[in-house]
Amino acid sequence: MSLAVQNVEKGYGGRKVLQKVSFTVQPNEFICILGHSGCGKSTLLNLIAGFLQPDSGSITVNGENVKGPSKARSVVFQEHALFPWYNIVDNVAFGPIVQGKGKTAARETAMEYLRLVGLEDVAESMPEQLSGGMKQRVGIARALASGPDILLMDEPFGALDVLTREMMQKELLRIWLELKPSVLFITHSISEAVYLADRILVMKNGEVAKVFEVSMSRPRSNALPEFAQLVQRIQSVLTLE
Repeated sequence: MSLAVQNVEKGYGGRKVLQKVSFTVQPNEFICILGHSGCGKSTLLNLIAGFLQPDSGSITVNGENVKGPSKARSVVFQEHALFPWYNIVDNVAFGPIVQGKGKTAARETAMEYLRLVGLEDVAESMPEQLSGGMKQRVGIARALASGPDILLMDEPFGALDVLTREMMQKELLRIWLELKPSVLFITHSISEAVYLADRILVMKNGEVAKVFEVSMSRPRSNALPEFAQLVQRIQSVLTLE
C-alpha cells in the first residue's frame, strides 16, 4: 500500500507547524522521521493516521484521500494506552471485535499476534503485571491485530531504558521482516533511525530538511564505520542553523 504526502501544511493558533511537507512511502518500506521536539513529527503522524486534517495539501493512500482513521493504518504511541480493566489477550482482541469478529475468533487472532511478539505466556495477565517493554510489545500486537497495511509509530520506545529499547528495536525488525507492513517510525534518536530505517526523513521547523537513504544491510551495528559516518551526517543537518 503506497502513501503520498503532498504539500501538506498545518497550523495551530496562527503558528505554522508543518510547511509544504511532501514525501512518499512505498509498500513494505520502513521510514524513520527524525527531528527535535516541536518540529512537527507527531502532528504529521496524526494527519496520516486521520486524527487531524491538513489545512492544505493532501494525504493519499493508494490514491484515495485520508479522511479519517482506518484499520489499514494502525498507531503505536509512546504510552501503551492499554485498557487496565482487560487482560492482555482481551486488550489485543479489542480491535478485531470492533471490526466485527466474534469474541472467540478475535481472541484467536489476538493469540496469534501475542505469539508473534513472544507474549503468549502472559495472555491472561493484567497490564499492571507487565514491564514497560512487555506493555509496548502488547501495544504492537494490538496494532498488528487489526491487519494494517501501514504501521504508524510515535516514539514507541522513548520511555524505555537503553537495554530494553535495543531489544525492542531488534524485535520490531524481526516482526516487520515477517509481516512487511509499511512503517513510519518517529524518533529523536539518530542511531535508532539508522539502525531501523530504509530511509530517514530529517525534519526541521516544520519542513523535511533532508532525506537519507540507508543502504547498509541488516542486521546493522553501530560499530561499523559507515553507521557512525551516517550518524554524523544526520547530526550535521540537525545542528546546522
